[in-house]
Amino acid sequence: MIRYAKPTTVDEALALLGEARWRILAGGTDFYPAQGAKPFRDNILDINGFASLRGIAETDDYWRIGARTTWTDVVSHPMPPAFDALKAAAREVGSVQIQNVASVAGNCCNASPAADGVPALLVLDADLELRSARATRHLPLGEFILGNRRTALQPGEMVTAIRVPKRDAIGASAFVKLGARRYLVISIAMAAARLVVEDGAVADAAIAVGACSAVARRLTGVEAALRGLPATAGLADAVRSAPIDELSPIADVRGSAEYRLDAAREIVARAVCAAIGVGDSKVAA
Repeated sequence: MIRYAKPTTVDEALALLGEARWRILAGGTDFYPAQGAKPFRDNILDINGFASLRGIAETDDYWRIGARTTWTDVVSHPMPPAFDALKAAAREVGSVQIQNVASVAGNCCNASPAADGVPALLVLDADLELRSARATRHLPLGEFILGNRRTALQPGEMVTAIRVPKRDAIGASAFVKLGARRYLVISIAMAAARLVVEDGAVADAAIAVGACSAVARRLTGVEAALRGLPATAGLADAVRSAPIDELSPIADVRGSAEYRLDAAREIVARAVCAAIGVGDSKVAA
């Protein structure tokens, strides 16, 4: 018999997860479309009543985003400029109605290659807090998402928070998304860039691209190419000539692999310039 449970505490939910296999229901914005008209065959664990898992808090070492925190919460909460890319991505997650209920953790757990929030979290070196009835562990987001719709979540575990180290919540960031139309669209490619500028030069760079491989990727070659360069519109040229070997785009109805690769390089250039508040002369022309 299919079971439905709506526990009132995290400990109660973890106890249930430890005794059987459950499908966790949070915002439900991916849950129900994926189900479609098929009959339910999994036990459903509804965690929507957990106020303790919703909200953004600052500790001495981390920014902590509760697993049930919505994209609207992200947009409205005051955070440093390093989070601007995440806020911009939040505004791209479906409609405002979707943003009001869809959770940040759900975007990660869904593990779609086109998940808008993942590149912005990658450039912040975010990790996930995974709890079971027996233990708590923390896993970098890049190690949590294993492939298309695959994660490292173990039986009995649930995501309870996303953490951003304060040492990485510095600099300024930007997010650029390319789709077939302006709103309510699945990404053809997307890019997040976070740059730290000191004495007029790039002291550090974090760049990530989504929808151009099975999982969103950090572009270490681009990051290395940017470090030490003057923080001017000329950074766009460095992006266009840097290696991007990490990407392996597919061809589908939204674009060819070759188009995605070219588009990824271009939107990274735009995101880099936007992060430092300069225009790209080639784009402006």
